[in-house]
Amino acid sequence: MPEVLLEYHRNGAYLKVTAVDPATGEEVSAMGPASNPAAVKSLAITKLQNKLAALRQAPPAKPGKFI
Repeated sequence: MPEVLLEYHRNGAYLKVTAVDPATGEEVSAMGPASNPAAVKSLAITKLQNKLAALRQAPPAKPGKFI
């Protein structure tokens, strides 16, 4: 993965890490113990990689009708 933007938010004993792919704007979040930020960061990056892989494999969306 070439570049990932990370945002960290701590709330007491918990840490929320949001990972964003700047090329597509897709983002995911992961939460875990604030005592282990490396694990939460790794989880967020893995979730983002999985989401981007799923989007690449998904068939293109068909245009819908608007009423």
